[in-house]
Amino acid sequence: MTFSIVARSADGRMHGVAVASKFLGVGALVPAAEAEVGALATQAHANLAYRPQGLAFLRTGLAAADVVAGLLAADSGRAHRQLGVVGVDGPGATWTGPECHDWAGGQAGDGWAVQGNILAGPQVVDEMRDAWLGLADQGFAERLLGALRAGDLAGGDRRGRQSAALLVVARGAGYGGGSDVLVDLRVDDHPDPVTELGRLLEVHTMLFGRPDPATLLDLTGALADEVATLLAAAGHPNDGGDLDARLAAWAGVENLEERLVPARIDPLVLAHLRRQA
Repeated sequence: MTFSIVARSADGRMHGVAVASKFLGVGALVPAAEAEVGALATQAHANLAYRPQGLAFLRTGLAAADVVAGLLAADSGRAHRQLGVVGVDGPGATWTGPECHDWAGGQAGDGWAVQGNILAGPQVVDEMRDAWLGLADQGFAERLLGALRAGDLAGGDRRGRQSAALLVVARGAGYGGGSDVLVDLRVDDHPDPVTELGRLLEVHTMLFGRPDPATLLDLTGALADEVATLLAAAGHPNDGGDLDARLAAWAGVENLEERLVPARIDPLVLAHLRRQA
């Protein structure tokens, strides 16, 4: 009922899962990931106990293939299960039980595994693999989404579309540095969930992405004057506070505080301020 990719970033810092299905709220059931540990997807007749058990195995340093073997060994329903696992290093691993509904199968390589069941055909997995391998120049979350989109365009779940999800973890990469969850986006019930997931990722990147130091602009001279004028037009007039304080007050309302740098401005923040004003 589902197709997914589990993967590790090239530098080993990030782990993630992207998944789509003709099923309500697939993101609540299939993916699991832990920073500096690994990621997994449990699907078909999903065994939700695989999520905590699989992560526990990965914490001990077991290879992905050994994690799969350990989970299946204790499960009398393994013939109906589908599973993908990736750890902190080495190849990913995938399992498709012989009683999963056609078409069902998976592939795995260094740091990734793709799998699906009730698919339009094997081309879904093939296209996901090719997209993952071919998008190495993109950001990790965008690369996962690109693989999911390729599977969707290749036919995806042969019953149709309903939900999709994207989960990415990395140590200290969450909001304000206070968690390890970098991205946790879900589309629970939508006629085109993978496209909607892409839109949400764009919004997420805008609001919570960290600024690129190479693109930051100094808040001096004419630019500082423009920003002051724009802030006044947006409802934050000069009340005697410095420009950074006024910019922070506006950014807090717009949920852009993760992109603030003292005495400088992110071009994405500047563009949004210009639109608002």
